[in-house]
Amino acid sequence: MRARRTLFLGAVLLGLASLAYSQDVKTDVDKAADKTADATKDAAKDTEHGTKKVAKKTEHGVDKAADKTADATKDAAKDTGHMAKKAGHGIKKGVKDVGHDVKEGAEKTGDAVK
Repeated sequence: MRARRTLFLGAVLLGLASLAYSQDVKTDVDKAADKTADATKDAAKDTEHGTKKVAKKTEHGVDKAADKTADATKDAAKDTGHMAKKAGHGIKKGVKDVGHDVKEGAEKTGDAVK
C-alpha cells in the first residue's frame, strides 16, 4: 500500500510540475508574440515615415522640374517670336527688293520699246 501511495504522490507531483512548466511556456509564447507585435508596429511606423519623406522629396522634385520646364518653354517662345520677327523683316525687305527690281526692269523695258 505504501508503494502505491508513493507512486501516486510521485505521479501527482509530476503532473503539477508538468502543469507549471506548460504555464511557463505559455508565458514565453505570449511574450514572444508581444515582442513580434511591437516590432511589426515599429517597422510600420518607420515605413510610413520613410514613405512620407520620399513623397515630399518627389513632390519637390516634380515642382522644380515643372518650373524649369515652364522657364525653358517661355525662353523658347521668346526666341521663336524673335526669330519670326527677324524672318518677317527679311521677307519684307526681300519683297521690296524684288518689287524695286521689277519696277526697274519695267522702266528699262519701257525705255527700250520707245
